[in-house]
Amino acid sequence: MSDFPYTLDDDTNTRRTLGLIVLQVDETIETEFRQLFRDQHVALYVSRIPSGADLTPETIARMEADLPHAASLLPQTPRYDAVGYACTSGTTLIGAERVAELVAGSCRTRLVTDPLSATLDAFRALGVSSVGLVTPYIAPVAEPVRRAIERQGITVPASLSFGERSEANVARIDAASVRAAALEVARGRDVEAVFLSCTNLRTLGLIADLEAELGLPVLSSNLALGWRMARAAGINGGGPGRLFSVQAGAAPE
Repeated sequence: MSDFPYTLDDDTNTRRTLGLIVLQVDETIETEFRQLFRDQHVALYVSRIPSGADLTPETIARMEADLPHAASLLPQTPRYDAVGYACTSGTTLIGAERVAELVAGSCRTRLVTDPLSATLDAFRALGVSSVGLVTPYIAPVAEPVRRAIERQGITVPASLSFGERSEANVARIDAASVRAAALEVARGRDVEAVFLSCTNLRTLGLIADLEAELGLPVLSSNLALGWRMARAAGINGGGPGRLFSVQAGAAPE
C-alpha cells in the first residue's frame, strides 16, 4: 500500500474549544451542554472521572486524587478556552482553588472553573444577594453547598433537598418535582433568585418557564457553568433565562 499525500488544516482560530470533566455516573450535563452550545462554533471535549454510584463525602474525597488523570484524558493538542470540573458538591468539599490546580496541571487551558465558582460569579453578575437553594442530595453533601454560598455574603433564606444519595435516582427526578421544589423555596421568602444545584439534575428545560412564573432569575449548576465557560471563550447567547443576557466579555474574577 502506498502513501497518499495530504495536507493539514487548523480551525482553532475560528472555533472555541471547551473541555468538561464529568462524573462517571452523570447522565445529564453532556446533553444539556450540547443544547447550550448547539448553535455555536464550539468544539466540546469530555472526559469522565470515577465517582461511585452514590455521592458521599468519601466518594468526593476519592475524586480529588483522580482529577489530574481525568484532565489528562482530554485531547492534549488543543489549547482550551475553558475546562470545567462538572461537580458542584465535589468542588465544595475539595475546594475550587485545589480543583483548578489539579486540572490546570494536566491540560492547556486559559481557565479552569466549576459549577460553584460559576454560580457565585453569576450571582454577582446579576446583583443577587439572597437565594433559594434546591439540592437533590443527603445533608452531608447538601449542607456544605449552602454554607459555601453564605460564606460569600449571600443569604439563603430557604433551602430544601430531596435527600437522595443515588446518582442514578438523581438523574431521574422528574421535572414536576424540580419545579415544585423551586416554587417552594421562592414562595413567601425574601429571595432574589433560585439556584438548582447539581449537574446531574435535569433543569435546563425548566428555567425559562420558572423565571416567567416567579419573576426571578433561576440558575442551575449546568446553566451557570456553561455561562461562565462561554464568557471565557467570548461566546454570546446560547442559554435560557436572564443569565445569558449578561453577554460575553471580561468575566468576573
